[in-house]
Amino acid sequence: MLDLVLPLECGGCGAPGTRWCQTCARALTVHTDEPMVITPRLDPGVPVFSLGRYAGSRRAAIIAMKEHGRTDLVGPFATAVAAGLTRLLTWGVVEAPLTLVPAPTRRSAARRRGGDPVTAIAEAAAVPGTVVVAALRMRAFTRDSVGLSPGERERNIAGRVRVRGPVGGEVLLIDDVVTTGATARESVRVLQTDGARVAAVLSVAHA
Repeated sequence: MLDLVLPLECGGCGAPGTRWCQTCARALTVHTDEPMVITPRLDPGVPVFSLGRYAGSRRAAIIAMKEHGRTDLVGPFATAVAAGLTRLLTWGVVEAPLTLVPAPTRRSAARRRGGDPVTAIAEAAAVPGTVVVAALRMRAFTRDSVGLSPGERERNIAGRVRVRGPVGGEVLLIDDVVTTGATARESVRVLQTDGARVAAVLSVAHA
């Protein structure tokens, strides 16, 4: 009866009776050679790592989390990010103490979503030796990047990211999806201008 009133379905594939099925959970598994290095169109000047392609159940779950209020999907993504973060620490790409800085989001989008999912993922994924500092903010009147061409994305984000407060130690930028790399590049630039030591970018997915 409860399922008839409030039907459960997997956030990745829509399977009924579960919020996150085992098949989709396996799709987020971080393998021994992951996260992978990617080369976005706009180089942020630091290594960019991704946990997988923005496709299939990963893409569907990200959209469900960001656009349809599926905050229950923060947990599975945080588990994957924590595994990727541990791998980067083990590889020596980053070193503790490490500051995790979520990529910025528009305030209007955060209000509509009931919070910032990237910050929620970073906070849930933090491992010993790391701390989360939500230091980046998007200036007002920044457009949603969905549907914009690569050039439009670059112009839309240029000069729109600002740092709120000092960020100490080594920094790892956390993002949900890297497409052209415009947000990552601008975020890294403003953090470095503010004196932060940005080691790399880690994203849940890349397009």
